[in-house]
Amino acid sequence: MTDENQVSAEVTLLWGLRETVRRGRKPSLTVAEITRAAVEVADAEGLAAVSMARIAAHLGNATMTLYRYVKSKDELLLLMADAALDGPPDLPDDVDWRTGLTLWVKGVLTVLRRHPWAAQIPVSGPPMGPNNLWWFDRALRALAGTGLEEEDKVGVVMGLVTFVHGELRLSIDLSASYAENPEAFGRQYGMALARVVDARRFPALSRVIATGIFEGDVPYDEEVEGAFALNLYLDGVGAFIERRTAGREGRTPDGGPEREGRSSGTGPEEDRSSGTGPEEDRSSGAEPEREDRSSGAGGRAGAAPKPPGPVGGPGGSDA
Repeated sequence: MTDENQVSAEVTLLWGLRETVRRGRKPSLTVAEITRAAVEVADAEGLAAVSMARIAAHLGNATMTLYRYVKSKDELLLLMADAALDGPPDLPDDVDWRTGLTLWVKGVLTVLRRHPWAAQIPVSGPPMGPNNLWWFDRALRALAGTGLEEEDKVGVVMGLVTFVHGELRLSIDLSASYAENPEAFGRQYGMALARVVDARRFPALSRVIATGIFEGDVPYDEEVEGAFALNLYLDGVGAFIERRTAGREGRTPDGGPEREGRSSGTGPEEDRSSGTGPEEDRSSGAEPEREDRSSGAGGRAGAAPKPPGPVGGPGGSDA
């Protein structure tokens, strides 16, 4: 784009800013109607059934008519990816960040499981569609009272997006497989592992097998599996928030009160008896302590990355 005030074709499409080419008769369709029809076909027959010709037939129109509103199948998928995300739930004003993000994740997964085909649409850019940005905003709002900087909030939400994508795709596939053959998830699996796993080559896995954890038939429960992984991630977020905000709150990263006369000798307010104050001998190599942004949950070096969105879509603009 040569004009910085211009926006991409995907943005104009998603936000209804595109002018429809008008030739001949008055337009008989809208982008919203085409999108709804595509979602209906995908819900009933799967994403593979979606094509411009199939959607046109569903609407009772000629295929070429659709191209007056949507230029390609990629654009259609872009619209579908955003449409799959119904509006996010309103979070209570007094909810804490952990409860808020938990509700957010459960909400995203609930909505997208109604449209399992959405997990098959590739993620190729940051969130841009109205629904995607709506969900993005809700997650950021849940972190409002944490004291995190804005770029750190984005990092935390993007970690959740990664979790949602993995959880959604795995739960859809595994639930379908479990429905076909539940035994493959329990005793059959344990017997197969016992047969092929050699303790010398797979010592850690062998110790797990020896506990008998795979010998019973344990039902696959996507809610239980997802909750465990989500709690692990949120535990990490909690530690990250504590570490990021410790200095501003006058507390050390481990949660204890900060001491004034530190003997470490690496800060401007240290105990002068250590001989390593602000005017210390530079040859000692002591440098001011800095937090490595590349470590910890959600930590990043430099500016925040351009995030993928909750669902994703072709064209590099939808989540």
